[in-house]
Amino acid sequence: MTSLNKIGTIIAREYNTRVRKKSFLIMSIVGPILFAGLMITPAWMAQMEDTEEKVVAVADSSHLMLGEFPETKYIKFVYLPNADIETYKNNFKQTDYYALLYISQVVASSPNAVHLYSDISPSLGVQMHIANAIEKRLERDKLKTFGIDESVLKAVKTSITIRSVKLSNSGEEKVTNFNLYMAMGYIGGFLIYFTIFFSGAQVMRGVIEEKTSRIIEVIISSVKPFELMMGKIIGVGLVALTQFALWGVLTLGLYSTVLPILMPDAAKITNQPKIENFADTGSSLQTQAPANDEFNTEISGMIGAIADINFGVIIISFLFFFFGGYFLYSAMFAAIGSAVDSEADTQQFMLPVTLPMIISIVAMVNVIQNPESSLAFWLSMIPLTSPVIMMARIPFGVPYPQIILSAVILIASFVAFTWMAAKIYRTGILMYGKKTSWKEMWKWLTYKN
Repeated sequence: MTSLNKIGTIIAREYNTRVRKKSFLIMSIVGPILFAGLMITPAWMAQMEDTEEKVVAVADSSHLMLGEFPETKYIKFVYLPNADIETYKNNFKQTDYYALLYISQVVASSPNAVHLYSDISPSLGVQMHIANAIEKRLERDKLKTFGIDESVLKAVKTSITIRSVKLSNSGEEKVTNFNLYMAMGYIGGFLIYFTIFFSGAQVMRGVIEEKTSRIIEVIISSVKPFELMMGKIIGVGLVALTQFALWGVLTLGLYSTVLPILMPDAAKITNQPKIENFADTGSSLQTQAPANDEFNTEISGMIGAIADINFGVIIISFLFFFFGGYFLYSAMFAAIGSAVDSEADTQQFMLPVTLPMIISIVAMVNVIQNPESSLAFWLSMIPLTSPVIMMARIPFGVPYPQIILSAVILIASFVAFTWMAAKIYRTGILMYGKKTSWKEMWKWLTYKN
């Protein structure tokens, strides 16, 4: 049997063994539910309204807000005469009021002249509703004091939404959306980060289990240590890729099915008319735009940005940097697993191996804020950090030469690290009962075949 056939047999064994485990099936089902929940729950909770009617008693010593609070469907106001606040506070428990609002007579000059008393924590919505009403009333009074008509203030208020447009070398215009690209960068970077660690740890545990059970001695009699290591790494990697595919399909299916049920109006967003580009033909003073113009502009901009995303480049890059980073780190994890007799002994070796990935996650925040910075460039070239950092940059548009250069460096590094890991693996896999140190592993690297 040739070397490739042996590696293929080991790959099939690792893959079939792991995909048939209950843990794989459970995670394949639970994962998409969690992902879909994370996507839908925040938006669903944001649109939920508190349907409990809240009656707020108002004791207004300033007499500025008597009858001035606008009521909503669920927030009502009762105005109490002769504002003896102490009496009302003492008798609050005997009332059915949601809260007691006290407004001091110095409210116009003191920002701390408003108190909201309750036997529970008043909701943020109620507090904001009250604060907005008082602020608007005080603003109107101050405008009158300075002789400014309120309609003038409304006329000069202006809302600007910047549409970011990227110009290519050929002059082609592409709409960009920072929030969308930021979300894609974070998701891509974190997926690679967690998958590399999770799958790499599986490789290490598998090596340790086979070594401690002495089954490795039987396996080594049939295949070379390098063939065993490569088969194990590729097999576990294919398991991770299979789980990715299942998660993607099931998450999309759950999202498409559950979203229309929980949020039936969400589908209407995609039908918003796209706002066309316009030329600046002069300046004009508009009183006020429709209330939903800003929302429509944001949605249309996001739809335009999505349409201009090259998903082919993102998917191919994700697969390449996932496998490149996974192979690179899994080779090191396999070498560590071969050098120890138990998981407890791996702690001294894990920090130097995992530190670059931890640095890449910490640096990803800065990289996403400044994807063209020198820090972003160099971290996306260093092979130990490039899988995470490059995936965080790619949604913003990375020049193809940089992607190719990073890929070439990653491939060369993978070959070098695999060669070194194989030398450690070849010696360490058959050593038992001895505490291994970095110095000892360096000796294994320098052994001649």
